[in-house]
Amino acid sequence: MKRITSLFFIIFSTILLAQPEANYDETRIPKFSVPDPLTSFSGRAITDTDQWEKNRKLEIYQFFEKQIYGKVPAMLDEYSFKVIEQDNNAFEGKAQRKQIAVGLKKNGRTLNFNILLYLPNGHENAPVFLGYNFHGNHTVTNDPKVIITEAWNANNDDLKISNNKATEASRGVRTNRWPITKMLEKGYGLATVYYGEIDPDKNDFSDGLHSLYYTEEQTRPRTNEWGSIAAWAFGLSRAMDYLENDTNISNVIVFGHSRLGKAALWAGVTDPRFSGVISNNSGCGGAALSKRKYGETIEHITTSFPHWFSQSFKKYSNREETLPVDQHQLLALIAPRPLYVASAIEDEWADPKGEFLSSQYASKVYELYGKKGLSLTDVHEVDKPIQRTLAYHMRAGKHDVTEYDWDQYMIWADTFAK
Repeated sequence: MKRITSLFFIIFSTILLAQPEANYDETRIPKFSVPDPLTSFSGRAITDTDQWEKNRKLEIYQFFEKQIYGKVPAMLDEYSFKVIEQDNNAFEGKAQRKQIAVGLKKNGRTLNFNILLYLPNGHENAPVFLGYNFHGNHTVTNDPKVIITEAWNANNDDLKISNNKATEASRGVRTNRWPITKMLEKGYGLATVYYGEIDPDKNDFSDGLHSLYYTEEQTRPRTNEWGSIAAWAFGLSRAMDYLENDTNISNVIVFGHSRLGKAALWAGVTDPRFSGVISNNSGCGGAALSKRKYGETIEHITTSFPHWFSQSFKKYSNREETLPVDQHQLLALIAPRPLYVASAIEDEWADPKGEFLSSQYASKVYELYGKKGLSLTDVHEVDKPIQRTLAYHMRAGKHDVTEYDWDQYMIWADTFAK
């Protein structure tokens, strides 16, 4: 076992050392042109929402689907929901707690995952934040009734996860990222799912959602088929299948941090049932412009995490100038629904300025619908949120989700996303 572990370390270290050094110097950013979201690939100007909806939106969507995130091969054969646990007096009487088992079936194979749902007592038709967690539903709360995931889990000494398995020792280790009490007191619910139950976050397509769809002798998705980000987005939509039919829920805002921020954006694009979308520090392949080649790049991300995107995305590695789109057009596909993009000043790997510029460039599509986003004269200042239909903030600190972030999201949702 030690020999295998050492060999893995050597291989992983070799991959990291082979990658180019990240650029954090604005003067070294290559010259590039930002593709206009309101000019079609053929050069046609888009002047109204009808042209956008019928023509331009579709061609941008199809490019992202086939060349970046990958296409879902087919519909499920069956899916099911079962409330396996419920308590109407959770969180000292503040909430109703439900745990819902979701079953997905395709080609005679099944996959199951659990939704943890808290709804505020005393609030009918509450809006709900839906977001993935990184290590299990039991990590977001100290609530002893929350089921511990049995799915593969990335080892983390700080979070007390070893042997790729979560245990009671990891209960509540991520409460700092989920201010559930504050959400409930403000009338919001929370639905969360462990993303590893949908697709384990490793470069191995032998298990997880993808494997339900394989034909005989197939071991990984085809070139233009879905990577893990698209699979995680698909899982969010399956959670939405349940949530939209819960009569105590008014609307659902999809949220994600880091790689799960990328998944939340793609879920928001592919599923119009989400009333709003929040991207927290989503970086490369999320909200940040790829063509800036600042911090993490396509080469970095497709080398370190080759399972996240479709295989076709790798051909743009170190060739960002050949991309006919950029991530601001992904953001534009969410219009006119509310969208919040957030950065952190010390999170240079995720390129805060690139996320801000992307939000600015996407705003012209929001303006087409008569909605307000970021103007080209806005500046990104630390801890000074811009609260509009397309909103943005850059907070002090590092790559994380903080109570400050959630405070801004709830202020914004009160006005724009309920």
